[in-house]
Amino acid sequence: MVSISNIFKIIALTNQFRQVKRTINAVGEGRLENDSEHSYQLAMLAWYIIESDRLPLDKELVIKYCLVHDLVEAYAGDVDPHTSSENDKEAKAIRERQALSRIEDEFQECPSIATLIHQFERKEDSESRFVYALDKIQPVLNVYLDSGDYYRKYNITFEKWIQYNKDKVALSPEVAIIFKELLEILKQRQGFFA
Repeated sequence: MVSISNIFKIIALTNQFRQVKRTINAVGEGRLENDSEHSYQLAMLAWYIIESDRLPLDKELVIKYCLVHDLVEAYAGDVDPHTSSENDKEAKAIRERQALSRIEDEFQECPSIATLIHQFERKEDSESRFVYALDKIQPVLNVYLDSGDYYRKYNITFEKWIQYNKDKVALSPEVAIIFKELLEILKQRQGFFA
């Protein structure tokens, strides 16, 4: 039976994860979303798409990937993919490797957490590639619904956004279809990008 001290440990980790602020606003709230909200929404979105389109993906595995895909940020923090320097991104990658080692060490009683993070990072299965690609388009969906100025504020053009995301999204044929439809909608939104 799991000990109460280990229960407190996982609760502490998830609380720390919730404290990691992202650079996208929580829709309608005028504040930045946090990693917990992002991961939960990604899990719900993935589940919804898989079931609605009857995709031949393992839903349970996808949901688990969604829940752990950014978990290292509880210890490593986050940086904005569009506005951070290459040095900042490299430093974050180092912190994330250290964070994963820490998770492996601190949660030995539940090794699947670290195992799933490793599997997600390798992108060896359709489920991890699906989550990885979906994670790249989720932020723009929220900015769109929030009528936000994130892309204008950081001088991100439509072309720059496409360039950053197209190869990542292409890893999942299921998400690539959504991406193509999304591009048509975004083309119509005047003033959304810089």
